[in-house]
Amino acid sequence: MHPSVGVVRETGTDERRVALVPKVVASLSNKGVGVIVEAGAGLGALIPDELYKEAGATVGDAWECDVVVKVAPPSDAEVGKLRAGQTLIGFLAPRNADNQIGALAAAGVTAFAVEAIPRISRAQVMDALSSQANVAGYKAVLVAASESTRFFPMLTTAAGTVKPATVLVLGVGVAGLQALATAKRLGGRTTGYDVRPEVAEQVRSVGAQWLDLGIDAAGEGGYARELTEAERAEQQQALEDAIKGFDVVITTALVPGRPAPRLVTAAAVEGMKPGSVIVDLAGETGGNCELTKPGQTIVEHGVTICSPLNLPATMPEHASELYSKNVAALIELMLDENGALEPDFTDEILSGACVTRSKEN
Repeated sequence: MHPSVGVVRETGTDERRVALVPKVVASLSNKGVGVIVEAGAGLGALIPDELYKEAGATVGDAWECDVVVKVAPPSDAEVGKLRAGQTLIGFLAPRNADNQIGALAAAGVTAFAVEAIPRISRAQVMDALSSQANVAGYKAVLVAASESTRFFPMLTTAAGTVKPATVLVLGVGVAGLQALATAKRLGGRTTGYDVRPEVAEQVRSVGAQWLDLGIDAAGEGGYARELTEAERAEQQQALEDAIKGFDVVITTALVPGRPAPRLVTAAAVEGMKPGSVIVDLAGETGGNCELTKPGQTIVEHGVTICSPLNLPATMPEHASELYSKNVAALIELMLDENGALEPDFTDEILSGACVTRSKEN
């Protein structure tokens, strides 16, 4: 029996994304999967209900479906709408202390956290962290360019030549690499830094220079490990000296399950030229800059410090399109050869992403 998939409307503040877009709904429908969309689910991403109907979906009670798909972690009220035996797919924040994993388990729900999908080649099409990080890295540069008092590209005019902006990106995972590539396209002189020296070649591949501070903190699963106290002090002083020479600093450094590492000290900010800009993408876990105020834009020592939260939601059309493909690929992995929902929990992708499992599965 083919499963039904419910696309629910996001209720979080400023969350404009939707878990499935019509094009992907049509693809699932062609495989026999029934899709029910909650009324208005796509409006934040500028997708009216009519487009879902044209794609083969029904507008109705999406919370009654076999599989419920969403973007943001569920609220208490949303967990209350789920019943035992249902499957939930979404960003579930399994490493956060205040997540809903316990409540989902108590409700008898089988839940898959997209941020827990293993970062292996076979799972790339399901890697929602990477797809949304691409959006965040791109938009971070636009935020920096908007706040900057200087041009990004070199301009040669009758009134003289304007030097290009210098841009430093700290943390060069997916978001950082996209930020470097976008800043380069805007004409900035770009430099990347990460505590994992093996990513230097990736930095150079997008036309940026590599800032080598001589510290290696490569960890498991493609993430950085936490630095020792001595390494942190050495890194902080070297970074502090380097940061002062840049017009724009974009920070993306995260350590799973821990507060964001502090890379930009108050002293570094004070040493930057007035009019410089810092965009801190780690605000949701405390921020990489010592002066960051998550969710706010402030000015300290003449330097603008921006800490936008949930940047992918500010580009809901393409962010939803990318996320939708991630979710659909995960759903398809759960289907057997007859199209029935029969997840194979010996599969390393499904076992890695599954954070709660009902007794019925």
